[in-house]
Amino acid sequence: MDAQSFNKLADTCLSRVAEALEDIDPDVLDFDSADGLLQMEFADGSKFILNRQSGNHQMWLAAGVRAWHFDWQPETGEWRDARDGEELFTRLSEVVSAKLGQPIRF
Repeated sequence: MDAQSFNKLADTCLSRVAEALEDIDPDVLDFDSADGLLQMEFADGSKFILNRQSGNHQMWLAAGVRAWHFDWQPETGEWRDARDGEELFTRLSEVVSAKLGQPIRF
């Protein structure tokens, strides 16, 4: 995949997450998105980060002490974890929902 295609896919991914977070009370979960990185900050001060890794053509998610690397799967149109195959938005929903104590979907 060329850099332009990767950046477009990564930006679409980040925009989808940002759009879902807009409806959450910023006192519970605030976020900032810029230049390939989306940072979520929770009321307790902890942070989760989703960002593009251009050199690897991956999306990376860091949540607490865990981290995941997602590769684009053109045959399914999904970002999948390089280790266990979990889909990015499913994983993100799981970790953010667990942190908030309420369900959220991306």
